[in-house]
This record gives sequence, C-alpha cells and structure tokens, in this order.
Amino acid sequence: MTYQTFRDALNKYLDDRKPEELKECYLYGRMPPIEKLDQSLSSLVNCERLALSSNTIDRIGYMNGLRNLKILSLSRNNIKNLNGLEVLGETLEQLWISYNHIEKFKGISALKKLRVFYFAYNQIKDWNEITKLNELNLLEEITAYGNPIHERIVGESFSPEPSQPMISLEKDYYREFNTRIPHLKKLDGRVFLDKDDDDEDND
Repeated sequence: MTYQTFRDALNKYLDDRKPEELKECYLYGRMPPIEKLDQSLSSLVNCERLALSSNTIDRIGYMNGLRNLKILSLSRNNIKNLNGLEVLGETLEQLWISYNHIEKFKGISALKKLRVFYFAYNQIKDWNEITKLNELNLLEEITAYGNPIHERIVGESFSPEPSQPMISLEKDYYREFNTRIPHLKKLDGRVFLDKDDDDEDND
C-alpha cells in the first residue's frame, strides 16, 4: 500500500496559505493515507481543531507546537497508546480516538482541560483505566462502547441506542462508570440522571 507523509498532505491542503493562518485543519481520510506524523505538524501554531481520522497513523507525536489546540480527532487509525498528548494538557478540550488499539490511558491525567473523550472500539479491558479518568475534573462526556469492558457486560454485538430505554445489562454498565467517575454527565449518548435510572415507580 502507498502512503504519504504528513508534510506532503499538509502542503497539498494549505495550497497558498501559511500553516500559522489555520484555525482548523482537516486532514482526515487522505488518499493515499498519512502513515506517520512529522515535525511539520508543529507549524500549526494557531490551529484549534485538527482532524486526522481515517488514516494509518500509528503513533502520536510532534504536538508540542500546537499550543492552541482544543479539539483533536484521531479516530480510525492504528494508535496503541496516548504517549505524546501530554504537551496538550493546557488546551485540549476534546479528544476523539475511537476505532484504534488503545489498551491503557497512561498519561491521560495531564489533559486537565479535557471535557469530551470518545474512545469507542478500542481495547480497554481493565476498569482501573476508567478510574484514571476521575482525575479529569472537567470531563463531562464519554463514548466507550465496543471496548472489552463494555462487551463483557452487554455482549459483543450490542450498540447503544440512546433513544430507547436501557436494558438491565446496560444499566449495570452505566453503574460501573457512575461509581468511578461520579461527575460524568453523558455516557454513550445518554445523559446521567441524578436519580438511578433503574428505580421503579411504586403505584
């Protein structure tokens, strides 16, 4: 398979613009795909939203120049860990990293501004990784279905449908999150209620 460098993809995207002029940069689904990030990424010094989904990127890096980045999308790549994101701790508010191969959230505590974290269909097997997210005091919304922690409770083929009532196994899954991240407001598209959802009305 043929790949292209991040530098080449960025140069094509820029056309006649300068990288420091970009507030948003959309390099998702490039053909041929981007295989690796490189030093040219750090030239996006004023970028607030960066989309790199649907490529073949296997490692996060060269983020140190992105001092204004608020939203980062890396879904549908080949990423195995979050190493390299620590430098975004003072700005990053949303991280979209579903459909990768992540097993652990090592270093996630550095992302103090994170509010939204989408990591569906990764390889999170241990509930201790979810407990780490409680250190993120601003975290409000998570998407986590399709991970082993989800499949062990509700089944491998189950996809949440927020418009429908929860099944009993789904409630068990929600309780696991609510216990570990009490300040979470939204999980897999459903809003957490103050009152436990499985309380039955007494007629």
